[in-house]
Amino acid sequence: MKKKILMVCEAFGGGVFSYVSQLCNDMADSFDVYLAYSLRPQTPKNYKEFLDPRVHLIEMSSFSASGYANIIFAARVIRELRKIEKEVRPDIIHLHSSIAGGLGRLAFSGKNNTLVYTPHGYAHVLLGPGRKSRMYEAIEKYLGRKKCITLTCCESEDEVARKLCRRTAYIETGVNLKELSSFLDGIEPEKSDTFTVYTLGRVCVQKKPALFNRIAELVPEARFVWIGNGELEDQLTAPNVEVTGWKPRREALAMAQGADAFILCSFGEAISMSLIENMYIRKLIMVSNTMGNKSVIHDGVNGYVCETAEEYAERIRAAMKAFPYELPERAYRDVLEIYNTEVMKKKYLRFYNSLTKNKKT
Repeated sequence: MKKKILMVCEAFGGGVFSYVSQLCNDMADSFDVYLAYSLRPQTPKNYKEFLDPRVHLIEMSSFSASGYANIIFAARVIRELRKIEKEVRPDIIHLHSSIAGGLGRLAFSGKNNTLVYTPHGYAHVLLGPGRKSRMYEAIEKYLGRKKCITLTCCESEDEVARKLCRRTAYIETGVNLKELSSFLDGIEPEKSDTFTVYTLGRVCVQKKPALFNRIAELVPEARFVWIGNGELEDQLTAPNVEVTGWKPRREALAMAQGADAFILCSFGEAISMSLIENMYIRKLIMVSNTMGNKSVIHDGVNGYVCETAEEYAERIRAAMKAFPYELPERAYRDVLEIYNTEVMKKKYLRFYNSLTKNKKT
């Protein structure tokens, strides 16, 4: 009999959807996989088509974005999770993202199975300094006392985890190279005569749009593009900044291929999927010296790690004069060797098997 893994995912949309659905599919040959989830506006309408038919789907009715804040909703979620655990009787329970991770660690004792929690980016880091961040950090420290392994997406996120809980490990996030390569075939790059720097994502606190705007102000001779939109668009005021709004994936990749450099100046990441994709398409990468980013990009080796707007601007101006082709090439090789789903699958199989090898069937 196969060992059972129960994945719990409240944030079943965006990058977490891609990560969890890929992980479920990759484990279906070796484990009996169950997925407890809730639908979000960002969840694809045809989400079941992304999942291996052997994955047992359990749609939860009690999950709410209210999360920890609403005691009534929290109690309902805990009750439903315990009911699912009793029915499935999993050997491993893997909680994905902060709400599932928080309520799951309250619901499960870890006595009858092994409990794993993947934050996919700690909220208190992603939000930057502030009262709300301190509250989230305090919650993580409290829940870190529970009998649970925190499995992060990279070494620098693991460094944060070790300050919050007892047992940690990390497995680097990867992209599906076969799928990405197939998608890129036939896409015509949208070229510009002007040196183009771009980023992709929601225009929100985590992504530091004011810093992106300041970099653009310092390099007025370059073109800056933000693919996406969000509540802080009013901070993108430089005349050489263009905000495109959200684009279909094919159109966004065409814009990415036509650009010269990719910037990720966020407060922090787990590992950004857009970062890995841009490494694969050989863009010059510039990132902030923060959780997630600094694990993937090594300054002067496969990209640049920057601290200030002036440092980003200096790197851009230098690239406009003499483009450092060896850096994007090294970044591309790193994706082939480390940041892909084939490598990720092998590491997960070793990790899960290590958790179940001493348990009786």
